Amino acid sequence: MHTQKTHINALEDIKINVQLKLATLWTSLMFLIIYLDYFHLYMPSSLEDILKGKVFVFDISQGFLLVALTLVGIPALMIFLSVALPAKVNRWVNIIIAAVNIPLILSNLVGEAWTHMVIGAFIQIILLSLIIRYAWKWPRIEA
Repeated sequence: MHTQKTHINALEDIKINVQLKLATLWTSLMFLIIYLDYFHLYMPSSLEDILKGKVFVFDISQGFLLVALTLVGIPALMIFLSVALPAKVNRWVNIIIAAVNIPLILSNLVGEAWTHMVIGAFIQIILLSLIIRYAWKWPRIEA
């Protein structure tokens, strides 16, 4: 007996865990943060200002670098925390950290904001909004 298999030309839609979605969104955000900082080095007088010990209006100091590390370190840690924290805590940590990051991203546009910075901020806000949305709509266990 010979049976013929029917081939359906449909793509498999694998359901991705919300924690993995959050971690990948934080990863995407980190890539944007790193590349936008890197591209900033190509802006005129940027390197000269850094060599003079200035970033925008701020003096480069241990305190400045500690704040900068904290601002970048928290989203970097969120990649891991999004898959490691228990669901209830995870949900709120993602919502709060993403919401706090939106005004921080916008503050980078103060002063001279080139088009790539505005577009980068727009994409970052979309990613942060998606983080808030996925965390807010975290699936519930049916009782």
